[in-house]
Amino acid sequence: MSWRERVQGRGSFLAAGSGGRMVLLGAPLDQTTSFRPGARFAPERIREVSDALEEYSPVLDRGLDEIDFEDLGDLVLPFGDLKESLERIEEAAADLARQGRVPLALGGEHLISLPILRGMKRYHPDLVFLQFDAHADLRDEYLGQADSHATVVRRIVELIGGERVYQFGIRSGTREEFAFGRANTRFFPGGVDSLEAVLGELAGRPLYLSIDIDVVDPAFAPGTGTPEAGGIGSLELFAALYALKDMRLVGMDIVEVCPPADPGDITSLLAAKLVREALLLWG
Repeated sequence: MSWRERVQGRGSFLAAGSGGRMVLLGAPLDQTTSFRPGARFAPERIREVSDALEEYSPVLDRGLDEIDFEDLGDLVLPFGDLKESLERIEEAAADLARQGRVPLALGGEHLISLPILRGMKRYHPDLVFLQFDAHADLRDEYLGQADSHATVVRRIVELIGGERVYQFGIRSGTREEFAFGRANTRFFPGGVDSLEAVLGELAGRPLYLSIDIDVVDPAFAPGTGTPEAGGIGSLELFAALYALKDMRLVGMDIVEVCPPADPGDITSLLAAKLVREALLLWG
């Protein structure tokens, strides 16, 4: 059975069509979440609240009616079988990359980034990984597990090399993680102000962008599995996204939205707007 036969639901993100370069795909993985579960409900909720948005972006002076993109729905992931779930996500990512399409994955927990990169690396062997996140995610293992939302970037370092991993917004992790990051990745803890300094390094390279919604302060994004005080504001995150507009994006994800912990859909609405702006930047 191909991955396309394992997609359920009707992709219904605002103004979605039936083709185009960019493809939305839900990856509702929620198996290693360590504090508040519920990320598996995010892809569908992000779609639902997208109806509250306009198709037009005044910042970009562009509307979704000017581009074509597709929302494929959600991958069916067998709850309790992490290995099979990761394999299904990898298969989908590899096939989309083979077609020259740009997946925008809706998590789900942050671990989805690993199989997506495994799949995309087959067709973009020199890709770079850019992470906006509150957490370093550089543990070698967590609760005895090598594959976890707390170890995902460590596995990505092993996959593509630390010199191609760029980390911004990090404000939480163990002493060992911070030491590992400083020694092995392009590590910029704190905020996103340093992004401008590396744009020249990223120019022209195949870029995979991962936005863990908890990079934003919980005052602006409370609906996440592991909130961490002291983060950036939503305006700062949008500014960082716009700063990447000339980059060669080959894939992206938005992860760790947790609708059961999200009063008033604040976080889901933020995620939906990020999706819209990304589509208009690169669609």
